[in-house]
Amino acid sequence: FENLNHWREEFLIQASPSDPENFPFVVLGNKIDVDGGNSRVVSEKKAKAWCASKGNIPYFETSAKEGFNVEAAFQCIAKNALKNEPEEE
Repeated sequence: FENLNHWREEFLIQASPSDPENFPFVVLGNKIDVDGGNSRVVSEKKAKAWCASKGNIPYFETSAKEGFNVEAAFQCIAKNALKNEPEEE
């Protein structure tokens, strides 16, 4: 999580999207099933605050093992990708 700013900036440099300020990022907090969520490294509040500071990036807490919130996260990613796809003429 501490490297998220760097990863985001580096991605935007390398990918050079046409509208970097509105690129459809999504942040996932994974493995929330581990230890009943008691072993988390980053609080939900801190993650949501970071996402809000970057233009309200969608944030999902997920568990791939339990299948919790995984589908919702991928649906959000797909919808945002389609929304930002250039229209054909």
